[in-house]
Amino acid sequence: MQQYPHHKAPKVRLVSVTMDEAGQRIDNFLARHLKGVPRSHIYRMLRRGEVRVNSGRIRARYKVCAGDRVRIPPARVASGDNTAPARAIDLEQRILFENARCLVIDKPSGMAVHGGSGLDYGVIEALRAGRPGDPYLELVHRLDRETSGCLVIARRRSFLRALHEDLRSGAVTKRYLALLAGRWEGGSRTVSASLRKNQLRSGERMVVVDEQGKAATTVFRPVSRYASATLVEVDLKTGRTHQIRVHGAHIGHPLAGDEKYGNPALNRRLREAGLRRLFLHAHMIEFTDHPGEQLINVSAPLDPGLKAVLDRLEAA
Repeated sequence: MQQYPHHKAPKVRLVSVTMDEAGQRIDNFLARHLKGVPRSHIYRMLRRGEVRVNSGRIRARYKVCAGDRVRIPPARVASGDNTAPARAIDLEQRILFENARCLVIDKPSGMAVHGGSGLDYGVIEALRAGRPGDPYLELVHRLDRETSGCLVIARRRSFLRALHEDLRSGAVTKRYLALLAGRWEGGSRTVSASLRKNQLRSGERMVVVDEQGKAATTVFRPVSRYASATLVEVDLKTGRTHQIRVHGAHIGHPLAGDEKYGNPALNRRLREAGLRRLFLHAHMIEFTDHPGEQLINVSAPLDPGLKAVLDRLEAA
């Protein structure tokens, strides 16, 4: 832990919730006001009742209201190169687009979009820690931890509300590049199969195709065919958990490097070709920035490691 001189020790703060901050969960509110503090520490403070709202105890799912008075206890920022502030430097170099209302980053594979489930921080915590002058930063959508590519962050609450509505209505275009097992036959293919989250006894979260689940539609378009795999562009029409991975496996073409739904034999062969991660990359996103109606189209280049795998497949 970073050590503070006695006269600079952190003190209890009373913070009033603004209109822009209203409606968010208390843990997210605290994460912005305690930049660089691990998410696990924030949850510990909530469990112990150290955080009070209007002098009363609250739970982590409580949503703050405009005018709430929040008691924020002292908290120290962990030191070291693997903290959220340290990772924020890396993320600043991965910004693909930025204006006053939003930014789009090329999220690295292996980094979660937010803390929780044993992780002290993710992309959003790192950005908040690295941008102390940015009063509002919120995830617009999510990417799986192993997926890389375009991730949109709101810098204004009005932008977040507008883009959430566009996501619900299908007005946002999201396209991915994925390497699928097997040689693809024919052209593009639309998969419409409802998905349901399922919890195994081990506690591992799985998603299964189930008529009783939520509607999900994915369009696969072949880009390059190899002897034992196919590179496809994926047009995501809905945004269900693990949608591309489960739909690919459902039609007999699981994603390369997928340890949960994938083909173990192919994964072993591709590890020999240098694949060390899930081959899924959010390579393009297009959305409208209201109220100016500016159409924003952002693309993220395929990372060199994935390009090298394709080169080896091409040469085989």
